[in-house]
Amino acid sequence: MTDNHRGALYMTASMAGFAVEDVFVKAAARGLPLGQVLLTIGLSGMLIFAAMAARRGEALLPPAFLSRPMLVRSAFEVTGRLFYGLAITLTALSTTSAILQATPLVVVAGAALVFGERVRPHRWLAVVLGLIGVLVILRPGSDFSALSLLAVVGLLGFAGRDLATRAAPKGLSNRQLGALGFAMLASAGAILLVVTGGATMPTGLGLLYLAGGTVFAVAGYHALTYAMRTGEVSAVTPFRYTRLIFAMVLAMALFGERPDLTTWIGAALVVGSGIFALKR
Repeated sequence: MTDNHRGALYMTASMAGFAVEDVFVKAAARGLPLGQVLLTIGLSGMLIFAAMAARRGEALLPPAFLSRPMLVRSAFEVTGRLFYGLAITLTALSTTSAILQATPLVVVAGAALVFGERVRPHRWLAVVLGLIGVLVILRPGSDFSALSLLAVVGLLGFAGRDLATRAAPKGLSNRQLGALGFAMLASAGAILLVVTGGATMPTGLGLLYLAGGTVFAVAGYHALTYAMRTGEVSAVTPFRYTRLIFAMVLAMALFGERPDLTTWIGAALVVGSGIFALKR
């Protein structure tokens, strides 16, 4: 397997993990303030990655964390986590996930503009096909709720984070990056909790949701970091589209959402673009 193939597999696994995490966050936020949910998962994930780093003798607070790429990455991380968390709790999971699929276009464009990476025509075609699928799902021209803008800001945050991950100092391990990323998630939760207040003691079911969210968030984040550091950004990024498929299936099975025919047509375009990119 080539680095691009490995990166694509890591990205697909990451998107599956994040889709399941979204389910647990949405479920937990029904009984707990969203800020408390994000803060708890963030702190838990940070401790897990910190323990993994310490086990390998890696510094928990390396000086590289204060480098410009890492500071930029952290700012984008907080933005993405905060606004996407709001989006998945206040809007339909399938719709929010569809909006998030515009992220690859931003990342590929950024890879070309920021890193000077050569984006081959067939990769541009795969990204454009995926974007067309997302537009079919969103139905341009329809009346959008203002809450949809939460997901748009979230996707910009995640795109910036992914590009900054590519520019992260080579000396930083995936475990160190994971610890920092979850610290930013905890920061986003703390900011939201300060604004909204209302922290409560979770029930047994609430604790189960928080634990599930933490496990899948850690697994997804770990795979994402590997994906963005393996192969070419423009080759790996289109496989972000698979998150839409995972999210739609989970939304239908667990939350009773029923995507219509147009949504399924758009999803088919999204999946087709990913398969096309892999075959090329």
